Amino acid sequence: MSGSYLSIRQFRKAFGAIVAVDDVSLDVKQGEFLTFLGPSGSGKSTTLYAVAGFDDPTGGDILIQGKSILGTAPHRRNIGMVFQRYTLFPHLTVAENVAFPLRVRRRPAAEIAAKVKDMLALVRLSGFDDRLPAQLSGGQQQRVALARALAYDPPVLLMDEPLSALDKKLREEIQVEIRRIHQETGVTILYVTHDQEEALRLSDRIAVFNHGRIEQVGLGKELYETPATRFVAGFIGDSNFLPVVDVKRSNGSAAVTLPDGTVVDGVPVNAEETAGSKELMVRPQALRFVPDGKNGLPVKVKDVTYLGDSATVLMETKWGQDVWLRGPAVNSAGITSGAALSVEWQSTDCRLFE
Repeated sequence: MSGSYLSIRQFRKAFGAIVAVDDVSLDVKQGEFLTFLGPSGSGKSTTLYAVAGFDDPTGGDILIQGKSILGTAPHRRNIGMVFQRYTLFPHLTVAENVAFPLRVRRRPAAEIAAKVKDMLALVRLSGFDDRLPAQLSGGQQQRVALARALAYDPPVLLMDEPLSALDKKLREEIQVEIRRIHQETGVTILYVTHDQEEALRLSDRIAVFNHGRIEQVGLGKELYETPATRFVAGFIGDSNFLPVVDVKRSNGSAAVTLPDGTVVDGVPVNAEETAGSKELMVRPQALRFVPDGKNGLPVKVKDVTYLGDSATVLMETKWGQDVWLRGPAVNSAGITSGAALSVEWQSTDCRLFE
């Protein structure tokens, strides 16, 4: 990957008085797998459709290799597209579906036949040439749609929640295939999903959308370990948000007081933070039980759920808030409902948010 291949600059899209996307700017490297992640209505699909040419921006620009593609018809942008629904032609065979975009481009018959063979091998559907879409499973149909989208070697491939109609096991299998195909082809991919786990599995980088804006762009590890906003902290992974009643700052960190008087020292803080109510974010995986039960945050166990290689413990604080701990099952051995215990965590494993 090198340089900025696709650029979205101050993109804005309004539908009458409703602003769906506002001031989104993003640079995508050639060969990068970048995912738009966010809840329904956050603007991710609207942004994707603008790149495809299905929607005209209200403002801003979209460029590929430094040239604006606004005003260029969708079929002339040479961009591949895979939708949530497979959109295969039901009366055409698998081979004919994959060949369709090549025939539209008037490629020679021999080239088409060779390309169809290569694409079906790429998606591991060799031998399925003569089958109709109705004779395929959902996962197989989506792989045919992917082969068709890649058949004419598009420089950019757009994927709009392509796996949301599949069950969990099949989704995970196709995720592995998509990652493999990306690595083998080197195509630049923009991928839309509301599934954080899917985004973490597939992406080189993730852009987190919320209310028509991008809240943070980064590696999955960065978004999980150093979320820039409370929304990102709550959307990527599971989190406990504890109310803070007092903050005392000193040399880039802070001592925060929780409602029951528990003090947590060494909490990282940003210099830009303003006055106002705060919450302390702690991941369930960062919590651990205090051996002697005398220090840390006092809690009362409400429920323990055994999950094989891990366990989830639901607890209640003295001020009545539910808190979750997740960890190896062995660590929850002997912990039962009603037990009064204490939990603690490393100060570097928590963050302070407005």
